[in-house]
Amino acid sequence: MKVVAGLGNPGREYADTRHNVGFMLVDMIALAYRLDLRPKFQGLIAEGQSEGERFFLFKPQTFMNLSGRAMQELVKFYKIKGADILVVYDDMDLPLGRTRLRPQGSSGGHNGIRSIIGELGTEEFWRLKMGIGRPPEHWDPARYVLSQFTSEELPILKDALERAQKAVYLWLAGEGDKAMNLYNR
Repeated sequence: MKVVAGLGNPGREYADTRHNVGFMLVDMIALAYRLDLRPKFQGLIAEGQSEGERFFLFKPQTFMNLSGRAMQELVKFYKIKGADILVVYDDMDLPLGRTRLRPQGSSGGHNGIRSIIGELGTEEFWRLKMGIGRPPEHWDPARYVLSQFTSEELPILKDALERAQKAVYLWLAGEGDKAMNLYNR
């Protein structure tokens, strides 16, 4: 049993913001598998099957900085191991359009990941970072991550989300190393 958790902030005002690329990817996968996300574990969850493997799609609804609370409920209830968790989130240190899949690591200063590490008590879970780039000069980073993508950025985002979706499919099939080799760019 595996979990693909996309991080973001709930609410219409945050729907298309840089901080919500994790939600965007989970929504794309739910649509591809024709799954409906329903409320549970302080989040929205859907259950699916991929090549005989049961998986969950999950979007914590606790707001980004408290994502670990919702993740901890889900992981504890189903007794899911860290190696079977993939968290998708935005990363300002990667240029827009870049993706990076890793089997573990630190929070890298990301408050949502810091919350998950704190609640799960481990850094040993997969993460898929979606590059959003650095804010323009004189922009507050908090304001930047809550801003929407520009019309020029949308095609780059679309391409990155499509590549990330393929990486998730490989990860679900137990081919995380192959996904890293193909999609870490």
